[in-house]
Amino acid sequence: MLLRRMLIMLGVVALVVLALAAYKGWSIYQQVQQFSAPQPAISVSVATAEERPWQSRLPAIGTLKAFQGVDLAAEVGGIVRDLQFSSGEKVALGQPLIQLDSEVERASLATAEAELGLARVEFERGRSLVSRSNISKSEFDRLSAELQKAIASVAQLKAILDKKRILAPFAGTIGIRQVDPGDYLSPGAAIATLQDLSRLHVDFFLPEQAAPKLAVGERVRFNVAAYPGEVFEGAISAINPKVEETTRNLQVRAMLDNPDDKLLPGMFANLEVLLPGAEPRVRVPETAITYTLYGNSVYVIGEKKDDQGNLQKDEKGQAVLVVERRFVGTGERRDGWVAVLKGLQAGERVVTDGQLKLDSGARVVIADSQAVPVEPNSPSSAAQ
Repeated sequence: MLLRRMLIMLGVVALVVLALAAYKGWSIYQQVQQFSAPQPAISVSVATAEERPWQSRLPAIGTLKAFQGVDLAAEVGGIVRDLQFSSGEKVALGQPLIQLDSEVERASLATAEAELGLARVEFERGRSLVSRSNISKSEFDRLSAELQKAIASVAQLKAILDKKRILAPFAGTIGIRQVDPGDYLSPGAAIATLQDLSRLHVDFFLPEQAAPKLAVGERVRFNVAAYPGEVFEGAISAINPKVEETTRNLQVRAMLDNPDDKLLPGMFANLEVLLPGAEPRVRVPETAITYTLYGNSVYVIGEKKDDQGNLQKDEKGQAVLVVERRFVGTGERRDGWVAVLKGLQAGERVVTDGQLKLDSGARVVIADSQAVPVEPNSPSSAAQ
């Protein structure tokens, strides 16, 4: 009886153990089936690599300068008697600007002119007398020297009088005046700034390695903070024949017209020199490039094939898309685009969004919205 009970208990235990083992085996099978099932396709955005003319450029920063610009100053001292300009107005070449007090100089000039008249009369009389040998040759030379001295004295006083009247050295826009009538101007004192805004210079520096690529006449495009989104163009007018020893940079000057006087001297310019010759380059959106320390790469979209080379299709009858991670050589970046120098052909599709979820061989599906950079009207958007 006892043996029978023990056999029954062992049988029950064996059944329980078998039931537990079967349940565990079934769970493991379900998990294996779950992991071995094909992963759902990952939704990504794509763009097509395209070949476009790609013009090389040299970026730089520069400063605008007036074609002609001076800070007007007095060359001689004196009291300001008359101001003949208003702050901010346009002036013409030779237009009177300031008249300094010149009463003393005018009186001195009248005295010098009287002395000149007397010296000229005595010189003519001496020339008549020396021809008849009534005076000595040395006395005639003294009279001649007195005449030259009187002429020089008159010329000197006239020059001083001219300096008492300040004229515009060129046509342009005059700035805010720094003097008022009655002020005493010492020599060198500032009066106002005068700037010719009809044309402007853009001075900038480039590394000495860029010297062989530069030439007078090459186009320059730039923008300024005052007019965001607006592009201005000029051309290189001069290249400094000397490299700066401290920075090893080469100074370059470009010139541009400024018909509306929109640009002002001193503005900061973000510019690019457009080098001649646009070469065809494969380009992709910048978001398609994955930058890493061991190389730059893209995910290229391809169609999955079986071992026999046959195209695989999904339940909808469409080709199964997979990605391949491919390392590429990149060049310049510009307006959201990157020039690809090697590793990618025109017409291949690359992933532009969703790379973090991908690995080589992952199945993907193309999303409806595809982000493609918009080329703005900026210095960086010419002749892609």
